[in-house]
Amino acid sequence: MIVRISGDGQFQVPDGDAEQLNELDNQAVAAVNAGDEATFQQLWNQMLDLVCKDGNELGDDELVGSDVILPPRDVTFEEAAQEFTGEGLIPD
Repeated sequence: MIVRISGDGQFQVPDGDAEQLNELDNQAVAAVNAGDEATFQQLWNQMLDLVCKDGNELGDDELVGSDVILPPRDVTFEEAAQEFTGEGLIPD
């Protein structure tokens, strides 16, 4: 699975991480809906850590379509409220 972190680049993430990433995404949507910024930030950091630690960063010269596009690392809670809705960033 190819995941892009806006402003950071693309990562080849093991397919086995898709379920965990999706679960974190669903929990982040719930935190946004509840207005729980602290929990959202914690989950957001877990999502970024999962992608960066388990994924292999693709070079800038590799042009590959992304399966998932995550907002920038510094996404604000207000911005997250616009993106973490419904099925989240990773549809079920």
